[in-house]
Amino acid sequence: ASGSLKRTVLHQGLLSTPGGAYDDHNAPAFVERSDGRLLAVYAAHGTQNRFYYRISERPRDASAWREEKVFVPSEKSRITYQNLHRLSKENGGKGRIYNFYRGYDNSFKPSYAYSDDDGETWSQGGVFIDVPSEFRHRPYARYASDGVDTVHIFYTEGHPRDFDNSVYHVFYRAGNLHRSDGTVIRPLAEGLKKPEEGTRIFRGDPDNVAWTSDIHADAQGRPWVAYSVQKNSAGLPSKQGGEDHRYRYARWTGREWRDYEIAFAGSRLYPGEDDYTGNIALDPDDPDAVYISSNADPVTGARLPHYQIFAGRTADGGRTWRWTPLTRDSDADNIRPMVPKWDKANTAVLWLRGTYRAYTNYDLAVVGLIRR
Repeated sequence: ASGSLKRTVLHQGLLSTPGGAYDDHNAPAFVERSDGRLLAVYAAHGTQNRFYYRISERPRDASAWREEKVFVPSEKSRITYQNLHRLSKENGGKGRIYNFYRGYDNSFKPSYAYSDDDGETWSQGGVFIDVPSEFRHRPYARYASDGVDTVHIFYTEGHPRDFDNSVYHVFYRAGNLHRSDGTVIRPLAEGLKKPEEGTRIFRGDPDNVAWTSDIHADAQGRPWVAYSVQKNSAGLPSKQGGEDHRYRYARWTGREWRDYEIAFAGSRLYPGEDDYTGNIALDPDDPDAVYISSNADPVTGARLPHYQIFAGRTADGGRTWRWTPLTRDSDADNIRPMVPKWDKANTAVLWLRGTYRAYTNYDLAVVGLIRR
């Protein structure tokens, strides 16, 4: 029937951990190949040394897929978090697909593999953000690309449970990693030796611990980002912090980052992951728009019974914001908004509604609306 949805199983059972629970880290990433067919890449949550991939049978049709294949970067790898970006200008103009993931050689760090034949076969790169540390530090990275020659990378030093994170930006182009102003750091194949080699956007401290949420870049290649900061939890043990989060927004002007606190984000989603928020999403087609989930009023911080979705708009580059509720008086939580890329005239906002007890224990429906 017109408008009906069809579900396709890419890999039966991948979502089950050894304990039998679901795991929200295991979602696939997708990218469109040069022939219009879709490439899907997915992996378990750090328990296996491989990622799986499939290619659709027909262009722009996700209802039928070719046989599943497997790529093992190394026997010691423990992989999660797939991020696919196709750069059409690379590989002599034939295009190259990058998969940025975590866990080459069981490093726990941002890593990459690449394909020069539209995802049919893969080659291993390596770790590209190292962290000198006595324990297994893990930077958290977000990615955005222009699909031509550039990938922007927005990242932390580690998990906010382990480190008082700042947030940083670099971009990849023509084989090299660059700071925000275009200064070359070194080749991607060598990677960053430490997170601080990138451009710092926000300096964290024990009472202001940051975590990345989203990044996009405009037609001029200038990135903008959104992230959360846990406030005033210095010295508190796990499960006792996370009662006050804030959302922040920063935009690269071409010369500097302009960074602002923009809204109250409310409290943690659940004890033990004290930095989990309802989250914030950017509109990839409109730098002046954001969407947030919060169980607090964005302006006053007054606590709400459930997490609600709010649309924010700025007219001065992020300094001030006007907020409009998209949900109100809900009897369930509304969390993790996202905005698929569409165009300036059409915007779809999706989020999850229901109960989220942990990343392996949730009862959620995907809902959304189209804003024109």
